[in-house]
Amino acid sequence: MRILLVENDETIAEPLERALVHEGFDVDRVATGAAAVDAARGLLAGEPDVVLLDLGLPDVDGYEVCRRVRASSDVPIVFLSAQSAEEDRVIGLDLGGDDFVVEPFGVRELAARIRAVSRRRVAATTPAVAAVSGVSDVGRLVVDRRAHRVALDGGAVQLTPKEFDVLALLAEDAGAVYERNALLERVWGHPWFGPTKTLDVHIAGIRKKLGDHRWIESVRGVGFRLNPLD
Repeated sequence: MRILLVENDETIAEPLERALVHEGFDVDRVATGAAAVDAARGLLAGEPDVVLLDLGLPDVDGYEVCRRVRASSDVPIVFLSAQSAEEDRVIGLDLGGDDFVVEPFGVRELAARIRAVSRRRVAATTPAVAAVSGVSDVGRLVVDRRAHRVALDGGAVQLTPKEFDVLALLAEDAGAVYERNALLERVWGHPWFGPTKTLDVHIAGIRKKLGDHRWIESVRGVGFRLNPLD
């Protein structure tokens, strides 16, 4: 598995690279946000399987790197940061990150998370998943998984990658209640290490963009369901 390590601090990057190689990964390393965007898009030596992205870079921060990469690539992104506040993790995940690892961390745990996000990417492209990834018509709302598009009353709705995943999952069985843990595990993967609040943040974002909170109903103590609105 090929890892892109984005870290400008040599005292962290060098031992981490050695440890990852010892765990069986091939590692490419860059030290700036600009180089990270090019490398993540496969413009330097082919697209990596997973990106390990530090937040504190000398030119642009890791959040902006994630935003730029997500504009053209779905490569899994794992944030690495000493910032442990829940808000920092939620921002990273909301921008399209797949996991957020707080320093200090164990290399074996990091390796397990790398493999987990990689498995989720592979699973999302298997024929079994593709076979059910079609179009869902939910009243005035249309969710097209194949084209990764959402339309409301014929107009496009712009969602973040994770917002789309949450809405597409709810649309698979509109009217049915999806438990919180089931949503987290299906969208972010199992086991889920991040804050559960991130689901509420994404639901709030979807409701705002759909223009009516009634589209997604909160079922107290259970989870959420998508309601068709006429």
